[in-house]
Amino acid sequence: MTLWRIRATVADRPGFLSVLTASLALRGVNILTVQVHTTEAGAVDDFLVDAPAELTADDLVAAVERGRGRNCWVARSEAQGLADQPTRALGLASRLVRDPDGLGESLRSLLNADSVTWRPVVSGPAGPGHGAGTMRLPDPYGGSFEVLRTAPSFTPAEYARAQALVDLAGAVARQAADRVTLVLPDGAELTVRPAVPDDLPAVLSMQHRCTARSLLRRYPGRGAAPPERLRRLLSPAHGVTLLALTGGGDGQPERVVAMANLAPEGVLAELGLLVEDGWQRRGLGAALLRRLVGYGARAGYAALLAHTPADNVAVLRILDRLYQPGTVDRDGELLTVTVPLHERRAGASSAAETSAAAEV
Repeated sequence: MTLWRIRATVADRPGFLSVLTASLALRGVNILTVQVHTTEAGAVDDFLVDAPAELTADDLVAAVERGRGRNCWVARSEAQGLADQPTRALGLASRLVRDPDGLGESLRSLLNADSVTWRPVVSGPAGPGHGAGTMRLPDPYGGSFEVLRTAPSFTPAEYARAQALVDLAGAVARQAADRVTLVLPDGAELTVRPAVPDDLPAVLSMQHRCTARSLLRRYPGRGAAPPERLRRLLSPAHGVTLLALTGGGDGQPERVVAMANLAPEGVLAELGLLVEDGWQRRGLGAALLRRLVGYGARAGYAALLAHTPADNVAVLRILDRLYQPGTVDRDGELLTVTVPLHERRAGASSAAETSAAAEV
């Protein structure tokens, strides 16, 4: 058995596929599977075939062209090619559920790609989409994947399959980051979960309960954030916003007591943290920052930035003790602290990060 993959464009008209298959049959080629990709240029037919051992790639191309096929691509295939596309896709989806960080490798396998590279930018002229040999897909953790394949050209159907795999990875990531119970050093229990737009009234209430000093530390030079900005923070296009809530038991409504944000800025991402005054210096802020740093490391950012007034000693101590900032730049009373992430992306986990939470 000599397995080949053949891809060719055929006019999307009745009878043209049968002409192509008849031409292959005349050379003793047995078609094992066929997939049809609809494109503007015509129907792209993808065959897995068993051909006589004496046939070469040139022989198969000639047979396709005699059958009115064009833009023919031929390559030898292995026995695993006998698994049909739905079976392969379901297998990759199952693997992705168990290992969400394997999205890049899953895309490479799904598309038989030459390479898959993570890029920090997802918008702009090189946003999501596909060309002949390049496909760009958003990464649920931030940034995007660039998929390269010399041949054959990508089709809209392949892009749709890849996008479905990305959507699954995003759902798994959101589920993994969903509600968790956080126990503070003093024994208090809170719920931490990603924010949603409907949280706006609760976040506004928390903001109203915060002192002017706490608001100025979170939003230097302006104090309380207007509802429009909070709405954007609660549903970021990329990045993540986490809320800490207390209550919810014995019929009591949940109350937001802290909000932490991670907002992308190219290859960097900005950290933001607001903790209600009564919950400061209890370890809550440090716990939320650790989760954001973990998110940023998985997303592949080069570093995180924290903009904070020079008198915000508690946050500065947390960053210094847990993350050993690379640089601290000063602009008047405003400090910009840089937290490098290259070692964390490699899987490093410092002992300091597993120590007890600090003072916010």
